[in-house]
Amino acid sequence: MGTLKDQISLWNISLKGAAVAEAVTDSQTRAHIAETQPPPTPPSKAKASPGVDYYATKKKLHQQLLTRIDLNSIETMTPEQLRNELGVLLLAQIEEDAIPLNHEERARLVSDLKNEIMGLGPLEPLLADAAISEIMVNGYQNVYVESSGRIELTDVRFNDDAHLMKIIDKIVSRVGRRIDESSPMVDARLPDGSRVNAIIPPLALDGPVLTIRRFSVVPLEMKDLIEKNTLTPAMAELLSALVKVKCNILISGGTGSGKTTLLNILSGYIPHNERIVTIEDTAELQLQQDHVIRLETRPPNIEGKAEITMRALVKNTLRMRPDRIVLGEVRSAEVIDMLQAMNTGHDGSLTTVHANSPRDSLARLENLVGMGGLSLPGKALRQLISSSIHFIVQVSRQSDGSRKITSIQEIIGMEGEIITSQEIFCYKRIGTNPDGTVEGMFRATGVRPKVSEKIQTYGIRLSDGMFEPPND
Repeated sequence: MGTLKDQISLWNISLKGAAVAEAVTDSQTRAHIAETQPPPTPPSKAKASPGVDYYATKKKLHQQLLTRIDLNSIETMTPEQLRNELGVLLLAQIEEDAIPLNHEERARLVSDLKNEIMGLGPLEPLLADAAISEIMVNGYQNVYVESSGRIELTDVRFNDDAHLMKIIDKIVSRVGRRIDESSPMVDARLPDGSRVNAIIPPLALDGPVLTIRRFSVVPLEMKDLIEKNTLTPAMAELLSALVKVKCNILISGGTGSGKTTLLNILSGYIPHNERIVTIEDTAELQLQQDHVIRLETRPPNIEGKAEITMRALVKNTLRMRPDRIVLGEVRSAEVIDMLQAMNTGHDGSLTTVHANSPRDSLARLENLVGMGGLSLPGKALRQLISSSIHFIVQVSRQSDGSRKITSIQEIIGMEGEIITSQEIFCYKRIGTNPDGTVEGMFRATGVRPKVSEKIQTYGIRLSDGMFEPPND
């Protein structure tokens, strides 16, 4: 963690004759601020007294404030002391300029400017709201959020495109990445692990676009998924046992279906005495074990060189003596090395893939192997897949925004040239309620998985009757 002086964003302007670099508040500072403030209220449209341009006034005060900050004194301040000092300076500046604002407007302006200096500006109230799972900025004027599975437009806005670009620059520069006309797309993350994607003109025609996939400050656990009716206790019991007995699990699903969340939860069942290596394009996983090595790919530099791909990291991982390999997502040639690792002594590996069904996920793995340049006969390739993957867990986002584990299937081998599987649990959608919520039910298919014998040898006893179908 850097000093407070390093954490304050000072917006690339000249201050006392020196250029001041931007930085973004880290997760500990944001957490500290959240603890010392009342719960956030829903963002409301910025209003000011007649004749006062709120955004122009905020920008002017921001620049004036930066000229009055004593950088040396900042070093000795806690985040709370700094916020209080900023409040005093801002109120004094408002009085000095005789800006006609009432008490409520002053409080709003001071709060917004504190967020500009110490955090991510207009995004701070949204990031402080635990109910928001996604933030979508479509240009500086339109900010949407996803809350409880529903997407809605907020009244939050930025001053202009330049203001939004500064926020994007602060986010991506913290993780050593860049975004400009020569590299107008970037994946990054916030200090709390939230996933960030940004794309700017000339690719984005209507201004910079920023998407933030929120991660809980406290990672979700299996009991949380059960409470949300994402799966049943019996399904959770089986999945935890599969991880403990070192089954290779492929989590399949569409965008936003909860694949990474489920992957993170399942990884929590890996014993603490095992060496875990995680490989991701953008680090998101929040493993709770102590013996974890986290690897992240590197994009090419401005000359288009020095890229480190997922496949290179998978190859290197095999030399690091891992007990478990957790691959954030397979989407390219790294699938070849992943399958070979799973099939050559690295049991218990976990990964995700984009697919709409368990059968589609197997077909996608075949296609990805072909994209990697490995020329194998179809039957030999399917044999490799069937011997590498033990279980497929299909997750789906329903029309009401809820997430469901719609199928748990066991790969049992080959019949001719076809990979065979058996479904253990499934989710059947029955209908839709008048309020738009999805109505459905989970059920066991009556098939007892072959791996249940292996589970018993590990001393794990599954509940009696958990695989018996309900009496309709």
